[in-house]
Amino acid sequence: MINILNTNIISSLGFSSLENYQAVKDGKTGLKYYENAFDVPEPIVASLLDEEKLDAEFYYLPNIEKKYTKLEKAAILSVYYALSDTNIDPSDGDVLFIFSTTKGNIELLENNDTYEPERIYLWRSAQLIADYFGNKNQPLVVSNACISGVAAQIMAARYLSAKRAKYAIVMGVEVLSKFIVSGFQSFKALSNQVCKPFDKNRIGLNLGEAAATIIYTFEDERSTLIYENGAICNDANHISAPSRTGEGLFNAIDKVLKNTNKEDISFINAHGTATPYNDEMESVAITRCGLENVPVNSLKGYFGHTLGAAGVLETIISAYALQENIILKSYGFEELGVSPININTEIATSSKPVCLKLISGFGGGNAVVVLRKKPAPLH
Repeated sequence: MINILNTNIISSLGFSSLENYQAVKDGKTGLKYYENAFDVPEPIVASLLDEEKLDAEFYYLPNIEKKYTKLEKAAILSVYYALSDTNIDPSDGDVLFIFSTTKGNIELLENNDTYEPERIYLWRSAQLIADYFGNKNQPLVVSNACISGVAAQIMAARYLSAKRAKYAIVMGVEVLSKFIVSGFQSFKALSNQVCKPFDKNRIGLNLGEAAATIIYTFEDERSTLIYENGAICNDANHISAPSRTGEGLFNAIDKVLKNTNKEDISFINAHGTATPYNDEMESVAITRCGLENVPVNSLKGYFGHTLGAAGVLETIISAYALQENIILKSYGFEELGVSPININTEIATSSKPVCLKLISGFGGGNAVVVLRKKPAPLH
C-alpha cells in the first residue's frame, strides 16, 4: 500500500499545501494581468511566484552554501517544508528524489554570466537539489511535457513497489521565462484573460509558476490517503497534441478502471487547459469511458498551467478535497462548450472514496493517477 506521507505547494496563492487549498476553496485565483513581463511584447495573464518572499524564506534555510537559481530555490524550499513534519532523514540511502520539470533553467540559454554551463541541464538541477539534502542516490528526472508530474508519481510507485526505495520524494517545479512565454504565444495558445476550462467561450490557457512536493512511502499509520494505481499511454498523435478522439487518455483511464470501481469515484480532476482542442479531447475520453456523469473540475483557473509542476500540485489539491469530502468548482466555467460532461460549478460534497487525476500533453502523452481515502478505523 503506497501512501501520501506529506506534501507542500509553493505558488502565488501561498507557501504551504493547506494555504493553497484554502485559497482554492475560497474561490481565489493567483492569475493576474501583466504587461511587459519577461520582455515579451504582448501582455499575459499568469500566476507568478512572489520572488521577494521566495528569497526571504529560502535564506532562512540552513546550510545555504551555493548560489541557486529561482527554480532550484523553489524546489529546495518545497521539499524542505514537506520534510519538516516527518521523521525522514533525506540523506538516507532509502530515500529517492524524483524531479519533474519541462524546462528547468532554460532561461540560462540566453543569459548566463553567473552559473556554470552545466546548470542548463535538468540532471544538474536535480543533482544540486538532492545534494542540498545530503542524498547520495542519483536523482531521477522526468521531463515528458505536461504529464511529467503525474508520470513522476507513477515512477515513484513503481520504485516503492519494487522495494528499491522506502521513501520517494516527488518534486515538480516550473518557473517562466521569455523562452517559455514566447513559445506558447507562437502557438497562439495563450488567453489575455483568466482562462475558462471547458467553457463555450474559452480561448486559451494561462501559464503559472509553482513548486510542489509529495512524499510517498509504504503503509504509514499517519497517512489517510493511498495511491491506488496509475497508467501512462502515448497515442503518438502529434508533436504538440494528443489524439483528437482522446485515444491515449481513454486507454489510460480504461487501464486504471480495471482496478478501480467507477461507483467509488467522487470526482475527476481534469487537465482542463482551456484550449479548444485539449478540453474537447478530454471530454471525449471521459465520455468514452462512461464517466460523463462524474463531477469534473479543472484547477487551471486558480494556478494557470504550471507545466512540470501541474501534475504534482493538482494531485495535492485534489487529495485535500478528497479527504474533506469536497468537490471543488472549476474556476472560470460558465457554459458548457465541449462534449457533454459534468463540470462542477459550485463546491459540492461527496463521501465517495476515490478521485482520478488526468493529464495530457505534447507528443501525445496521457497519464492518470487514482487516489483513495483509507476507510475510517472501527471503534
